[in-house]
Amino acid sequence: MSTQQDTPPSGKGLFRTKTVEQSIRDTEEPEHALKKSLSALDLTVFGVGVIIGTGIFVLTGKVAKETAGPATALAFVAAGIVCALAALCYAEFASTVPVAGSAYTFSYASLGELVAWIIGWDLVLEFALGTAVVAVGWSGYVRSLMDNIGWTMPEVLSGPDVASGFGFDILAFALVLILTVILVLGMKLSARVTTVVVAIKLAVVAIVIIAGAFFIKSANYSPFIPEAEKQTGGSGLDAPLVQLIFGYQPTNFGIMGIFTAASIVFFAFIGFDVVATAAEETKLPQRDMPRGILASLVICTLLYVAVSIVVTGMQHYSELSVSAPLADAFKAVGHPFYAGVISFGAAVGLTTVCMILLLGQTRVFFAMSRDGLLPRFFSVTHPRFGTPYRPTILLGVIIAIVAGFTSINELATLVNIGTLFAFVVVALGVIVLRRTRPDLHRAFRTPWVPLLPIVSVAASVWLMLNLPAETWLRFGIWMALGVIIYFVYGRRNSRMAKAS
Repeated sequence: MSTQQDTPPSGKGLFRTKTVEQSIRDTEEPEHALKKSLSALDLTVFGVGVIIGTGIFVLTGKVAKETAGPATALAFVAAGIVCALAALCYAEFASTVPVAGSAYTFSYASLGELVAWIIGWDLVLEFALGTAVVAVGWSGYVRSLMDNIGWTMPEVLSGPDVASGFGFDILAFALVLILTVILVLGMKLSARVTTVVVAIKLAVVAIVIIAGAFFIKSANYSPFIPEAEKQTGGSGLDAPLVQLIFGYQPTNFGIMGIFTAASIVFFAFIGFDVVATAAEETKLPQRDMPRGILASLVICTLLYVAVSIVVTGMQHYSELSVSAPLADAFKAVGHPFYAGVISFGAAVGLTTVCMILLLGQTRVFFAMSRDGLLPRFFSVTHPRFGTPYRPTILLGVIIAIVAGFTSINELATLVNIGTLFAFVVVALGVIVLRRTRPDLHRAFRTPWVPLLPIVSVAASVWLMLNLPAETWLRFGIWMALGVIIYFVYGRRNSRMAKAS
């Protein structure tokens, strides 16, 4: 039991902080309280459910063929280490401040209101865009499976990329709406649905690893790290920011190619931070949040490495498919049945990715509205289900429409940069809160502070610099819009402003 004393808000103006004690008291207001129903197992399942998705089913082939060869396994390890550094920081915050909102709430308690708003606005972009992108990808897998059995969707209902110039992705739209209803009905139902789907997804991954191991040819691993070659193309805004600033040109293959690949496969790890958004709905957050965050990340990293080793052993990296590498690798060795099972698993598995990203989006929005930075209307929970039903319905409908009308695959890198930015802020927050509130009870303590958080910041920034300059430009525009909204609405209506 914590022995924390009530501490008044500190700081003024843009950098006023909301104390941990006040954050926890806010969760006890009847109309604004979320129902606690999750265990460490539920959190681990959520983490595995959102992490294992598009990355493992698609990115493995793209990175192996174009950037890292069989050393793709090392790229997954590198990206996993960056996430592990951030995960240790998230674990300390989530166990110390068990409040909805993830990095937004952590920032409010350590770095101040303006930084909290910026990171909250960043997370809104990350989760919303991620949900829409995954919904569109899920729709593509389902249409492919339907084609295999002779059912063909009308082009006008298959998305916007049609000859007529108009289209509506009815499957992506319907998926987001159905998941919105599930989230409104309660977290325990969401956890049960996720558990079933994750079981199917893990079974498919196990099939890839176990069955694929019998078709490995050692010759396909030679060379394990192909000879480095300069990347072709990539000029202007298409070039990585590190190239424009420092003149460094990333390579395909070779040792540096592994790190270039890590900035790409990082998308495959996005999601473990979503676990932190469910802290307020966890029965024993001080104990279970660190377990859920770290366990899900370790499990997924091991699976990613195993899958990449098997797939690059089944088929030479230069011949791997970019769009469906796992399924096509089995086709290449004469086993189309496994290819069909993998496609089914991918389609089913992406449903949990979409649902948990939507979950994270609504919890961040809910926390910001409870603090007055967004309209308080959205901070009321459902009297029966104990869920933030108003923001869930609003955001679910908006994202469903976006997924239905928009082809936004080219914006997926925005999800990467948004997540990495959140990692940087959380790592810095751990250092600051250790200095400003050394008295806080911390059920989990990040080791080697401040060294480990500093390394986490450096690793995240390096991956950010390897993203295209165009991504930075779009990210900057979104952030600028958020700052304008804060000064026009949030700063004046903040509960902290009214209390000071």
